[in-house]
Amino acid sequence: MIRCLIFVLFFILLSCSTDSHRYERDFDTPLLKQNEQLRLSGDYDALVKLNKDYYQKAEKTDYEEGKALCFLNLGNVNLPLENYKRAEFFFNKAEKILKYSKSNIHRAKFYNDFSNFQLHLKRLDKSFEYNALAMSYIKDTEDSPFRNDVLFKIYYKRGDYFYRKKMYDQALEYFRKAGKLDHSGRAECALGDLYLYGFKNMDSARFYLSTIAEKSNREGRTDGVALNANTVLGEYYMTTKQYDKAEVSLLKALEINKKTKYVFAQYTKYVYTDLKSLYESMGDKEKALIYLQAYTQERDRSDTALLEAINHDMEGFITETETDSEQHRSKVLLLCIVSVFILSLVAMYLWKTIKQLKEKRKMLKGEAEQLKNQMHDNSQEEVLELARKNDPLFLDSFRQAYPGFIEKVLAVNPDLENSDLIFCAMLKLHFTSKEIASYTSVQPRSVQQKKYRLRKKLNIPTETDTYQFFDSLV
Repeated sequence: MIRCLIFVLFFILLSCSTDSHRYERDFDTPLLKQNEQLRLSGDYDALVKLNKDYYQKAEKTDYEEGKALCFLNLGNVNLPLENYKRAEFFFNKAEKILKYSKSNIHRAKFYNDFSNFQLHLKRLDKSFEYNALAMSYIKDTEDSPFRNDVLFKIYYKRGDYFYRKKMYDQALEYFRKAGKLDHSGRAECALGDLYLYGFKNMDSARFYLSTIAEKSNREGRTDGVALNANTVLGEYYMTTKQYDKAEVSLLKALEINKKTKYVFAQYTKYVYTDLKSLYESMGDKEKALIYLQAYTQERDRSDTALLEAINHDMEGFITETETDSEQHRSKVLLLCIVSVFILSLVAMYLWKTIKQLKEKRKMLKGEAEQLKNQMHDNSQEEVLELARKNDPLFLDSFRQAYPGFIEKVLAVNPDLENSDLIFCAMLKLHFTSKEIASYTSVQPRSVQQKKYRLRKKLNIPTETDTYQFFDSLV
């Protein structure tokens, strides 16, 4: 008897293991491979359709981890578009599924993707915490194409964290580890960027960036890798004052961005800003103004029409998943009606299951309705980003985000110069003296001196904190 039980238990475990490998081979790996190809190509419509199709496939086979992967993919689609509320909705859906999953690879993917979400929200240390959690989950998993794809992204995200922390040697280590697991060129772009802005090693930066950019252009690639490589290569040429070559690379990046902006929308402002800076350096003020205006128009347009289109598609997906779930529940209900004549205990169990499904459906409808009433608003984050880059558009963007503040400052002293107003705006945003010095490329002592002069101009009492004074100007 005991031997029979052991045999049955072994058979069950073997079956579960076989199912796991089958799902990974037939579902996980092909989904992630196709998803990444479409994401890099910028083919938004095909990307959404792919995940819709795979979600329906997972629904029919009751593959919960498969549903979670689809939710993660759609969450990641919304991140570069700064559509954070919608991204958070999909990440929450994935988290609810994977909370009880026994697959450490799927859990690792969730935590690494959620780490990327935190990074977009400027929560750098929180991002690293989730990346470390992803690393712990994937540490002892069995080698496979699916596992290596997830591990590549974990290494890449960890390298990005160290890069942002200016820990360049550690960043180099993880970008190189990532490059051994992926041959699309993404790691090479990251290495070129690291050598250009981190180590300031122009020769190594040129090697990585020109190699991947020239290869992409030669192959006629118009994807995210080609976009990234041409953009950063253009910045390399600007840094080395090779303006003619910089123009060629940046215009190529702009051409690629027009085809991929539904997925890589954030690159548009970078390319336009780089072109504006390039033509300023070349002394062509007319073209510099054209790209400054183009940047402003594109930013305004992408915040409305583009996001409306994205949200429409996302709502369509949510509606379809609700419909599929409803059809599935109808079949379960029919089975319950038949089963009630067979065994009353089974009927009671199924009745409880149906009740839970109805509550889940009600909750899903409530979340969908709530999403329809939410508006995308990233104006404050945009103001902070412009301030950090010392962008000329900072003051205008600040006026829109904090209406009336500049007017109240001028009411205290109408003779304040534009540079004084920018400084007041940075203090209103609670930037420290060290941060202001870093963003405006001056010494911290100069910032302190400017604070002292500003106190005199605005008659701020000695006992009053500067930040409290500006907070009071509501």
